[in-house]
Amino acid sequence: MFKTTVKELLNKALEERTDLFLIEMTISEDNRIKIIIDGDKGVSVEDCMFVSRAIEHNLDREETDFALEVASAGATSPIVNNRQYNKNIGRTLEVKTTSDNIEGILKDTSDEGISLEWKVREPKPVGKGKVTVKKEAVIAYSDIVEAKVMIKF
Repeated sequence: MFKTTVKELLNKALEERTDLFLIEMTISEDNRIKIIIDGDKGVSVEDCMFVSRAIEHNLDREETDFALEVASAGATSPIVNNRQYNKNIGRTLEVKTTSDNIEGILKDTSDEGISLEWKVREPKPVGKGKVTVKKEAVIAYSDIVEAKVMIKF
């Protein structure tokens, strides 16, 4: 009953704020609620507070003791929701597919998958030496095993 109530309160909050979406929610046996959210334009502390209040203010601690933590998806956390790709257009991703590992710049997203672009050094077709070649790949979401944003300094 408690878990159902928490899920309903969370869904109601996310319906009100359609720019936010759920990444993960866990509720332990001792009622420790952990919610990880992300947003189409990122997540602010205020966004976490909004979700926290929407849940906490509608639960009765006299009825059920609980602990609540609402956090944003970390910058180095793997992408788990297709909506997360949109906000990372222009960033470098490391994508593990069922057959390959590719590191490239996320150029575009679609309903079916993502488009990556990267440069490689290849031998010249004629003569000695190497030439820089621009590569591009369209990868279906279903072929992605794991994708992470690469933080570069």
